[in-house]
Order: sequence, then C-alpha cells, then structure tokens
Amino acid sequence: MAQASAARASAATIYVLNGPNLNLLGTREPETYGHATLADVEKLCAETAAQFGLKADCRQSNREGELIDFIHEARETKAAGIIINAGGYSHTSIALHDAIVGVKIPTVEVHVSNIHAREDFRHHSFTARAAFASLCGFGIDGYRLAINGLAAKIGAKAKT
Repeated sequence: MAQASAARASAATIYVLNGPNLNLLGTREPETYGHATLADVEKLCAETAAQFGLKADCRQSNREGELIDFIHEARETKAAGIIINAGGYSHTSIALHDAIVGVKIPTVEVHVSNIHAREDFRHHSFTARAAFASLCGFGIDGYRLAINGLAAKIGAKAKT
C-alpha cells in the first residue's frame, strides 16, 4: 500500500486534509460556514496549487486516526506541505499535534469560521501550535491563502 501511495504523491504534492463534519460543508450551519461545499474547496485547492506547479491531494475523514495516517503518509511520500482543517479535532487532539510535529512537513492550519469569535472551547487549537501558520475566518478562501503562504514557505513560484 505504501508503494501505491508513493506513486500518487511526489515532492510537488501538498496534502489538503479536512477533518470531521467538513463533508457537510454547504449544508451544515451555512450562517457560520457558508454555502460552499467540500467539492468547491477541493476545486479551489487544485486550481490554486496548480498555479505554483503543485498538486493538491485532498482528503477528508471523520476519524482522528485516519487523519493521523494521512499525515504519516505525507511524510512517506515526501509531500511538500500540508494544509489541515482538523475541524473539532483542532481543539482536542494532542495526537494530531504530535503527528504534525513528528513528520516535520511545513503545515498551515485553516478554519472556515473565525474560531476566536465563537465559543470559548474553540479558542485553543492544538494543531495551530504545530503549524507554521494558521488562518481562520476567511471562509473557503482561507484555503487559497494557505496554499499561497505554503508555496512561499517552500519556495514554489507562481507559474506564468
């Protein structure tokens, strides 16, 4: 399986990982998360990554362990970076924090909503502490901004 995974990714690949309930984008609390769907996010990420000669490998899981497996796979395939919206796990998962720290891959955390303008329990993020940058409150455009920032961090130049 590792060989199949390695064949899918290369040094020019970034993993875009979405956690629990993000499969419900577009229908879940649209007043907070907007009307864009996860498919819209994935399209935006693919188009933005391509501008830098990168490939966006988009994944979503409602399971913490599977997200950790994706992070480990990113290391095995020598991914150039990770964009992660760990959803509610951002606020609870030391294991995701440890996985991000452990793989030593440049990572940007994204949240569609402004977590600091919401409930107190959302104000702390374990995954943000492991990332080199964190974006929140820009809607799905935060993914585009995250890819732009990640591209700058890894030295990927926009293709003309």
